[in-house]
Amino acid sequence: PGSDLQVCIPKGSTCCSRKMEEKYQAAARLNMEQLLQSASTELKFLVIQNAAVFQEAFEIVVRHARNFTNSMFRTHYQSMGPRALKFVGELFTDVSLYILGSDISVNDMINEFFDSLFPLVYSHLINPGFPDPSVEMTECLRAARRDLKVFGNYPKMMMTQVSKSLQATRVFLQALNLGIEVINTTDHLKFSKDCGRALLKMWYCSHCHGLVLAKPCASYCGVVMQGCLAGVVEIDNHWREYIGSLEGLTKGMHGIYDMEHVLLNLFSLVRDAIVYVQKNEGKLSTTISRLCGHTQQRQYRSANYPEDLFVDKKVLKMTHIEQEETLLSRRRELITKLKSHSSFYSSLPEYICKHSSAVQNDTLCWNGQEVMERYSPQITRNGAKAQPGNHEVKMKGSEPVISQIIDKLKHINQV
Repeated sequence: PGSDLQVCIPKGSTCCSRKMEEKYQAAARLNMEQLLQSASTELKFLVIQNAAVFQEAFEIVVRHARNFTNSMFRTHYQSMGPRALKFVGELFTDVSLYILGSDISVNDMINEFFDSLFPLVYSHLINPGFPDPSVEMTECLRAARRDLKVFGNYPKMMMTQVSKSLQATRVFLQALNLGIEVINTTDHLKFSKDCGRALLKMWYCSHCHGLVLAKPCASYCGVVMQGCLAGVVEIDNHWREYIGSLEGLTKGMHGIYDMEHVLLNLFSLVRDAIVYVQKNEGKLSTTISRLCGHTQQRQYRSANYPEDLFVDKKVLKMTHIEQEETLLSRRRELITKLKSHSSFYSSLPEYICKHSSAVQNDTLCWNGQEVMERYSPQITRNGAKAQPGNHEVKMKGSEPVISQIIDKLKHINQV
């Protein structure tokens, strides 16, 4: 036996056959995959858990914001209430979809909201008692809304605040999901033939020499891992930058870049916009009559709108400070924990050697050929560029999946 072995070539007789060598080869690859996955367990859980927590938290904020806006309509504009709620619902559905990555324009969703709202405001507040406007009249009112800027500058303010805050939220979630994708990719890498042979030689060829208890020398293991993981280690700089970018993004998520702050105060912007229409109703009514050919007399003026329209905005503000603090501190906590994993990719070779029973002091250990009294290491550095001199694993070009992941990290780091 032994004459047909391809990797574990014996110096004398051996107990291994070609079939056994193939089984050892499969075991070596499995061993490597399991070690990689155990290395990333904590980091992977951290990112997956936070991606889920933040997505849910953002959905809760959207739900609260919708409820606040609905309450405002119910409290102050009961006549419009039921219909207005439909438009509020549509607006916040679009907001949710946008956060999750839908290809939808924030300006369009806000324009649509105010376009739909104006015919309601007109028929219920400016012309109360007037029958529902016809389809033609509604279309004319929708067009007039933009041409006459009937809500003043409020739609524009809302667009600015909502687009800035939602963009930050969306990028934050995309970045967390990319983090999961990066770790999943490196967890399930397919290793080159050369790497597979080197792993077999390091972990199992000693068995073919009858040295079942022999353990690989740590420095020898280091050389093999640096060769096998050269492509993975290339991710290191981009991973560090990714954590830095995420930190920059979270630091910037305040004021109009904080979706909580913006969305939970939207109701007051909508209300101010409606009050603006009412304050200008005289001039507006004349212009609309001229534009939309509406000649029917109003049954009574709306000048006597109740004083409570102008109550202090604080009345509706609910105590969302606690939740705001929680989300802010949660983001900070995530960044702190991620920073402790910033050298994850560069330290992978060392991690795997430590956790695969390599002999740390390099004495009486397996060097791939025999058990040595002392192993004198060849010094190699991490990364693909440093590997041409690696005698254990021949380097081929960069893995396509690694290149793709690096490109995605570069892209998110520039957003």
